[in-house]
Amino acid sequence: MASYSLQWVIEEQDVGKNIKQLLSEHDISRRSLTDIKFDGGKILVNEREENVLYSLKNGDKLTIIFPPEKESVSLIGEDIPLDIIFEDESILVVNKSPYMNTIPSREHPTGSLANALLGYYQKNGIEATVHIVTRLDRNTSGLVLIAKHRHIHHLLSQMQKERLIKRTYEALIEGVIFEDNGIIEASIGRKDSSIIEREVREDGQFARTKYEVLDRKQDFCHVKLSLDTGRTHQIRVHMAYLGHPLLGDDLYGGRTDIYKRQALHCSYLVFSHPISKSKMSFHSPFPFKI
Repeated sequence: MASYSLQWVIEEQDVGKNIKQLLSEHDISRRSLTDIKFDGGKILVNEREENVLYSLKNGDKLTIIFPPEKESVSLIGEDIPLDIIFEDESILVVNKSPYMNTIPSREHPTGSLANALLGYYQKNGIEATVHIVTRLDRNTSGLVLIAKHRHIHHLLSQMQKERLIKRTYEALIEGVIFEDNGIIEASIGRKDSSIIEREVREDGQFARTKYEVLDRKQDFCHVKLSLDTGRTHQIRVHMAYLGHPLLGDDLYGGRTDIYKRQALHCSYLVFSHPISKSKMSFHSPFPFKI
């Protein structure tokens, strides 16, 4: 299995910089450099090992080989089919099925997306451990972004903090909202009587959700939603707070005679590739009948 690596051909604007400077500009941390130096990685210039103080010349080919990643001893790879939308050497975008945890839990220790990913890596000889960037609730379906290396996870996590990874959801909600769009600003915290359920409460964390009505039916609406914050169960809590819980969401008061799980789907994912910087845009069709 080949280790994860990055490569640059040095151009005029980088001539005279040392390797350490260039890698810092590409957000390779001191910790990563230490790991490369002492834990099985390599720094190569024109296929010869060099140290970080090497002064780069025009046309040099710089290769950084990261040390092998260590698999989690508690995670078991499983042969579970994956709906892969996109894959390259750095990232994966998958369409997660409903009734699947993103990571194992006490109630569901197997069958998660993480188990499936590790099984996929093992089956295909990919030297990677599981780095899930964007998570979805067990019964929420749709697009999930995964990094195939710790360094890529670091870059994407920084992008997340800066709100540079955009996710758009679609949902079916009870009742009819007459405004075409709106913003919900209401702090969310854990409900005192539950370790799972959240609620709007003054001492919670600030949360903001934007919604747009796509279609209205007699007793429900099809809405598009985006998040300016990422609180647990945010969409579900905010829509229930408005008096319009998601269809199928029994935890937050939604009716379950039509759907047995919350009618919520991550349908759009937009971000810049962490290495190439090219714009990446993905769509997963809404799976519920309207």
